[in-house]
Amino acid sequence: MLGENVMRNKFHKFGLLLIGAVAGIMLSLNFSAVANKETNKIKLPLPVEELRAFSEVFGRIKMNYVESVEDGELITEAINGMLTGLDPHSAYLDKDAYKELQIGTQGEFGGLGIEVTMQNGFVKVISPIEDTPAFHAGMKAGDLIIKLNSKSVKGMTLTDAIKIMRGKPKTSITITVLRKGETKPIIITIVRDIIKIKSVKSKLIEPGYAYIRVTQFQEQTGENVANAIEKLFKESTIPMKGLVLDLRNDPGGLLNGAVAVSAAFLKPNSLIVYTDGRTGDAKMKLKANPEFYLRHGLQEDYLTKLPPEIKTVPMVTLVNAGSASASEIVAGALQDHKRSVVMGTQTFGKGSVQTILPLGNDTAIKLTTARYYTPNGQSIQAKGITPDILADSINDESGRIRESDLTGHLQNGSDKERKAIEEAMVILNQEPEKPKSNDKNNNDKTNSDPIVFGSDNDLLLKQALNHFKGL
Repeated sequence: MLGENVMRNKFHKFGLLLIGAVAGIMLSLNFSAVANKETNKIKLPLPVEELRAFSEVFGRIKMNYVESVEDGELITEAINGMLTGLDPHSAYLDKDAYKELQIGTQGEFGGLGIEVTMQNGFVKVISPIEDTPAFHAGMKAGDLIIKLNSKSVKGMTLTDAIKIMRGKPKTSITITVLRKGETKPIIITIVRDIIKIKSVKSKLIEPGYAYIRVTQFQEQTGENVANAIEKLFKESTIPMKGLVLDLRNDPGGLLNGAVAVSAAFLKPNSLIVYTDGRTGDAKMKLKANPEFYLRHGLQEDYLTKLPPEIKTVPMVTLVNAGSASASEIVAGALQDHKRSVVMGTQTFGKGSVQTILPLGNDTAIKLTTARYYTPNGQSIQAKGITPDILADSINDESGRIRESDLTGHLQNGSDKERKAIEEAMVILNQEPEKPKSNDKNNNDKTNSDPIVFGSDNDLLLKQALNHFKGL
């Protein structure tokens, strides 16, 4: 009992808990981050020789670089390099990035609607977010951005690229991308907009069979899932026979949202996820209890209103390579407790925890502090969740990348001999050819309508229904 109380206090101390999907700053502004705690003063022995070398390099740049460089700019870039050199998810957050981190989890923000990472000097698309300008413009997972308007991306930092892609709503940006299977660069024009993400979508597929899709874990995702469950059970004219939980292309988000969604389907006190790191704060066990998922100041437990059948109704959880972090926690918890059959393809494999450490002056660092594990002790890092039923479909776009494809990714921890990933990237050294206005085939190729999950042409959803019916 004492141990549980300590864990509860530790959980509340952290405040906002987030787990994101990809490295760097995402245009969707759903940053990869976990926890928010005060920075402690740390006294450590300083590496004198290395600091002397740093000072000398700093001085040489100030004296000899072709252009004058401000001291603050050099130090900021040094901090950036120090963090990004650790792993793809650690980063320095300047004032703008830190502010957007706090705003982004509320589900409304400005941008294009794509999750991106830096890969071999270029910006790589992890996934376009549903119902956003990038999604409708035809951006695809795996696209390698080589130009923003007329500027080459090579040599830019991810932050620099983000600043160019940001802008006022209704203004446009021209993005040049390389795409697997295409012989020439593709030029896509996207109109910026204010993005509002509806994190939970639901419907009754047919009497007795329900469908709930979580697109992203936000502040109110747990409550929204609870409301969807109540509504679906009331709408069904017969007892519920099966429920499909769709986590495909869900990049993650708030950790307490993932705990809440898991707790909706699991028995109270079930272990959902635990974390392990070097410090005491990095060691947590999160269970299907209110203190681990209710938002600060919210007293009422919204899960107590759910029909009792929700704990036993047959379930299928759909995942793919775009299912990352918080969505992997949910899939792993339901799988380990044998509460749901997991169907689809191997998930992204983002199993590390990031802590937001404020630095003052409205800046912070996002630092990887732990790995997280499923109830049975499985580390997801660089491996992902293996579905019970491997079922590929045309909904799973080719060219997807996973955590293990990211340069400098954190190793699994239980697999020390993991092979180093291939970093070869073939870059086309030719000037992109702009598509002609009457080139119908080109326009169809780059702006084709993506398949919508949960629609009538969703083959994996049909396979889930067949599973329920024993077909």
